[in-house]
Amino acid sequence: MGIKNLTDRIYYLPHEAEVDRPMLAYLKGSRFSLAIDAGYSAKHIDDFYDQLEGAGLKKPDFTVITHWHYDHTFGMSRIHGASIAHEKTNLFLKEQQEKALEPSYINRLKKENLCFEREYHGETKLHIVLSDIQFRKELLLDLGGMTAKIYHTEAPHSEDTVCVYVPEEKVLFLGDATSEDFFNNGYMDKSKLRKLVHMIQATDCIYCVLSHTEPLRKEDLLSYLYGLSES
Repeated sequence: MGIKNLTDRIYYLPHEAEVDRPMLAYLKGSRFSLAIDAGYSAKHIDDFYDQLEGAGLKKPDFTVITHWHYDHTFGMSRIHGASIAHEKTNLFLKEQQEKALEPSYINRLKKENLCFEREYHGETKLHIVLSDIQFRKELLLDLGGMTAKIYHTEAPHSEDTVCVYVPEEKVLFLGDATSEDFFNNGYMDKSKLRKLVHMIQATDCIYCVLSHTEPLRKEDLLSYLYGLSES
C-alpha cells in the first residue's frame, strides 16, 4: 500500500483496516512540512517514512495529533521534528504513560484488542511520550505557500479532538471526529455531532479527510452525517 496524492501538495498513506492503522497525512509547504497523526506504533511511523522517502519527500518538520487514542499517538516517540497536540491530549497521554509503567499493561491491551495484538505482536514495552508543543484553542502554521489552521473542536469521539484545515487546498482533516466514543461504551453524543456538522458546513472545503476511510467530498460526508445526527 503506497502513498497517494489528494492534491498537488497533500499526500496520505491510506488506513489499513486489518490492523486498524489510521491514515497518515503529509502537507508539503515550500518552507516546512507537516504530518497529521503519529501512528499506531514506531513501525507504523517507519513504514510511513519509507513511503515518503520513496516519493522523494523529506521527513516532516512537525507532526500534529488529532486526538490521544493509541492508533494516533503511540508512534510519537519515533517521529522526526516537533510534535504538536492539544493540552487535553497530553493529559490523556500522561495517564497512558503511568499505566504503561506496569509491564502487564501492554498484554492487557493485546487481550482487549485484536488489532493491538497484531500491531504489537512480539513487543513487550510501550514508549509513550507527550508532545513537544501544546496549545489550548488553535495554532496557525505558515508552511510556505500553504497554511495549516490547527484547532480544537467539540466532537462525539473524544474530548481532545483537533482538526486541521488547509484553506489553500480546501481540505479539512477530521481525524476520528465523527465516530462514537469507543472509550465510553460506544456512546454517540448527538448534540456534539450536530455541533460538528455545523462546523463542517461552515468550513470552505472540498474534501473532508477521516482517519479510517478514503477522503470524502464534503457533500457526501454531510449527507451521511445528517442522517446519523437526526436518527
